[in-house]
Amino acid sequence: MAPHDVRRPFKRPAISDQQRRRDLSLLRQAQNRRDAQHQARCLASSVLSLQSQTPEPVPEFEIELVEEPESQSEEESGTLTKDLDVRQASKLKGAEARKWFAAQLMLPEWMIDIPDRLTHDWYVLARPAGKRCIVVSSNGTTVSRLRNGSVLHHFPSALPCGARSRDQSGSSQSYCILDCIFHESDQTYYVIDMACWRGYSLYDCTAEFRFFWLNSKLAETGACDSPSRYHKFRFSSVPVFNCDQSGLYAAYTGVVSYVKDGLLFYNKHAHYQTGNTPLALVWKDEHCSQYVIDTDSKGDIPSQQQVVLELQDDGKLSTSDDPAVNFGCLDREFIQKVCFIVIIINAWI
Repeated sequence: MAPHDVRRPFKRPAISDQQRRRDLSLLRQAQNRRDAQHQARCLASSVLSLQSQTPEPVPEFEIELVEEPESQSEEESGTLTKDLDVRQASKLKGAEARKWFAAQLMLPEWMIDIPDRLTHDWYVLARPAGKRCIVVSSNGTTVSRLRNGSVLHHFPSALPCGARSRDQSGSSQSYCILDCIFHESDQTYYVIDMACWRGYSLYDCTAEFRFFWLNSKLAETGACDSPSRYHKFRFSSVPVFNCDQSGLYAAYTGVVSYVKDGLLFYNKHAHYQTGNTPLALVWKDEHCSQYVIDTDSKGDIPSQQQVVLELQDDGKLSTSDDPAVNFGCLDREFIQKVCFIVIIINAWI
């Protein structure tokens, strides 16, 4: 009897690079969570062991303590992490402030394939058209900043610690950080995510929990009410659906109070991580977005589309995607000539 042939009659489909990076991102989240739990257990056990030990006798000789030089100041080290207290970051000025706030948003990638377990592990929402911004309420005022870190609005709001006449019972040290899109036509901030609420960090919480917290807490503050003297702009949450057939249909064709600009997809298990992430995706076509292709200042479609490419050290022209998509390669002699011309022009200016 011939041996059983266990080979498959077809090749297994290759895993896309975006799916591989999604899996790696989730593995890193799980590893970071395990490391944090292990550190907490070690800290707790060390404290208990120190409490149970009898105090050792103090030696009679003196020990000279030499203070170690700090590698960087507290403010400098804090600006390099997302955990910098937003109240400290608010004291930054000029380019430093813009640089810090520009790095605080979670940016989606373009959807180039269908994620695994889309119907079980993903949410979908109709993205409002407008200016993406981070909104911070702290110390009796509210400030919104665009993706480049520049200030969009400085105003009082009904958010916790967002106005001096509101929320006087709350702690003056608490603050809120919201991920929003400002919709020009109705002067409304549509909240698509939440990173911090009353000083409680949600960066390491799953999207499933963040969306639940957002929908339950935002309405309690009165931030969704009509504008008033101490609440200049209205805030509104965005309907979130499961990525099943009915949810996708509702997000794609459903009637909303704002102009749509594509669909946003969020992995339910994803934490709020700053920068580009494959666990948040955006998808557009001509039916759900008027910005599916570039338009000029008048809204007309130009005869030729433009794309901005980055020149790498090896001469390749690539996009800013992760991983980058290479479109071509320039000759090193040509690059040197262009750089020389640019230097001369800058010198003349």
